[in-house]
Amino acid sequence: GAGWSLALAGRRAEPLAETAAAAGSPDALCVTTDVTDEDEVDALFTAVRERFGRLDLLFNNAGTFGPGGVPLEDLATADWRAVVDVNLTGAFLCAQAAYRLMKEQDPQGGRIINNGSISAHAPRPHSVAYTATKHAITGLTKSLALDGRPYRIACGQIDIGNAATEMTERMQTGILQADGKLAVEPVMAAADVARTVVHMAGLPLEANIPFLTVMATNMPYVGRG
Repeated sequence: GAGWSLALAGRRAEPLAETAAAAGSPDALCVTTDVTDEDEVDALFTAVRERFGRLDLLFNNAGTFGPGGVPLEDLATADWRAVVDVNLTGAFLCAQAAYRLMKEQDPQGGRIINNGSISAHAPRPHSVAYTATKHAITGLTKSLALDGRPYRIACGQIDIGNAATEMTERMQTGILQADGKLAVEPVMAAADVARTVVHMAGLPLEANIPFLTVMATNMPYVGRG
């Protein structure tokens, strides 16, 4: 709706097509991609270059929480690595491929927006893998922003708290708090998050929002309960 040409990447073709339709972009480029696979990421960005000739924005949105409700001492190493592979390595591979395109294209430059999390500031119980990777995304964002300066590549991060999606339905029935209690948490419309991303994306490359938090107003993040 903001006038962008879209390339959508994800592991399964059917949800990609559904996303393109929901966005009102039936002609969007849909590329089945596992962001943990370097070859598949390379193929994604090759397809983008061949279709559009350039890349102006990457939104690094792939993420997984890992096994829910597993205490730290019981978390399997394989599950830890799976979260790191998607949330951190996947973001790095996509950013690296985008950086190469943005550096080489004419006019030079572009923007990368990394999807962080409220967990980049404060964890939930039993979220060690997810929280550690979201803190790492903050370091990735800073390094990308610094290294991109000579090439007009801007990088920012959006940290989202309690957007109403299928993944956050449990927040409306009760979710574990730091004090061990279960509590219902307020949520906000996902469309409000989308508008925020569109705002970040629409800035000229001479301006950047390095870090932005958008959250349900009354979620238990600011203050104590």
